[in-house]
Amino acid sequence: MAVNRRKSKAGRRILAVGAGLATVGALVAAMPAGAGQSDDGSHGTNGKGWGRMVDVQLLSFNDLHGNLEPPTGSSGRLTRLKADGSTELVPDVGGAEYLATHLERAREGHRYSITAAAGDMIGASPLLSGLFHDEPTIEALNAMKLDVSSVGNHEFDEGARELSRIQNGGCHPTEGCFEEGKRFEGAEFPYLTANVTDEKSGKPLLDPYFVWEKDGVRIGFIGVTLEGTANIVSAEGIKGLKFGDEVETINKYAKVLERKGVKSIVALLHEGGLPASGAYNYDCDAPGAGAGISGPIVDIAKNVTPQVDALVTGHTHQAYACTIPDPSGKPRTVTSAASFGRLYTDTTLTYDRRTKDIVRTAVASANHVVTRDVGAHGKITKLINRWKALAAPIANRPVGHIAESIENPIDVYEKPLGNLIADAQLAGLSPADKGGAQLALMNPGGVRAPLTLGDGVVTYGEAYTVQPFTNMMTVVDLTGAQLVTALQQQVSGANLAAPKILQVSKNFTYTLDTTKAGADRIVVDSVRLNGEPLDPSKSYRVAMNEFLTGGGDGFPVLAAGANKLVGASDLDVFIAYLTANSSPAEPLRAPAVGRITVLR
Repeated sequence: MAVNRRKSKAGRRILAVGAGLATVGALVAAMPAGAGQSDDGSHGTNGKGWGRMVDVQLLSFNDLHGNLEPPTGSSGRLTRLKADGSTELVPDVGGAEYLATHLERAREGHRYSITAAAGDMIGASPLLSGLFHDEPTIEALNAMKLDVSSVGNHEFDEGARELSRIQNGGCHPTEGCFEEGKRFEGAEFPYLTANVTDEKSGKPLLDPYFVWEKDGVRIGFIGVTLEGTANIVSAEGIKGLKFGDEVETINKYAKVLERKGVKSIVALLHEGGLPASGAYNYDCDAPGAGAGISGPIVDIAKNVTPQVDALVTGHTHQAYACTIPDPSGKPRTVTSAASFGRLYTDTTLTYDRRTKDIVRTAVASANHVVTRDVGAHGKITKLINRWKALAAPIANRPVGHIAESIENPIDVYEKPLGNLIADAQLAGLSPADKGGAQLALMNPGGVRAPLTLGDGVVTYGEAYTVQPFTNMMTVVDLTGAQLVTALQQQVSGANLAAPKILQVSKNFTYTLDTTKAGADRIVVDSVRLNGEPLDPSKSYRVAMNEFLTGGGDGFPVLAAGANKLVGASDLDVFIAYLTANSSPAEPLRAPAVGRITVLR
């Protein structure tokens, strides 16, 4: 059980209880009257927050991915819907220094304010955080006064043991402490893993839920990650763990909280939806509640018990504040704040002291842009500068040159940066002594950020931000039939609802027919290698990272590859390609698209 203690400005302690199954009631009951009272301004119907109806502010965000410094390129922009129906780009958004300031300002005047997150706070992080196993990001989240978070799939990038260290503290088991005389203290907020259990004991890996209390106002949080996490992280790091059904788990712990007298419940869920528009302010409730959103979260929201009053979600990196009907048909708030700290969600939960429940009809929610026109938060700036000084000798080393930004847009199947990475992998692993690769496949989720032009110099830190996982490269034998099956698995099976389109090297082409369904979207006789049709019975040497070789991202056929050769890391291969193929006089340009012909 996690117990998080943080001092208020007046020095009193605010007690946040990590909900151990047998002990939360006793801990909450033991709190003195008024414990946790802050010195903030009052908020509530009687002006002091002591009336029957009390407004509780819930600030939330998701998918920060260790982006402490302001994200660049397409990762640092948003799309806004204008009154006339057109859209415009909102540049220069995000960054932990500015997120912290916006959160601090948003809390002003609110007697009851909670800050929660829906997972992927760490993992797939830029070098500033990733180089130090995300300790800097946890320090920043502590400084932002995050109260609670669910785990995301990326919290498992370095395995369950490392996640436990992130929660509980201690220096890294192999690299030790990064600063002399300083020990990593861990997260001051509880990470919740209600549906991540030990296969043998059935017990959750970390706390399943958390109860926030102030002045007798009690709100429970249940945290779950997506059930399919095992398909998108390294199998070795999660050995012995089971990822349970999100709906079943939330409904189970909602009953547990109800039995303990906690009737106001919020689910923090690392799974999400896909709004019909990419604009952060799109009305996904037009023409009716939840009409403008699709994806996994819709079915989940429609089946999670009405005992849960709101769902804070993530994973899809989309922005929405919708009301999807619960099983009883009653509208319920479901939110997501995009990614990389570019937005935060402000939700008002109206709490009835007599019933101890949220008045659902009074719930209001909206996403707010994290602009950079506010003062940077001094504490976060100091933290960033401290870690940058440690990272500088590695991060600032030049590794290549570019003539233009090479983007990684999320709303297209074929990405210029994905093409570049696949070409780099083919070049690095095509020599006979490196594996003899004839083509390369790259998972789209492994491309984490664009290469932004700037001064035209690509540093090690920028390359790391593009490929932060440090997966080892492999080359395996796959038949032509297996390659076609892999292409079909992009749009069928585990990827039917949310296709994962592999990025392919320049010598591999095919047609994707989006007018058809499932595996039929792949036009089989269009698949070509070096302009020639694939022979279904012939073996081909295929380069890919170890994540794909293990069948990750819903590609089980790739795990059937034979004669595996393990090479250098994906980052080393990428950097070697940048260095060999660019110079100040001849900088690299973005590869042309057109490897995947899309029929609509």
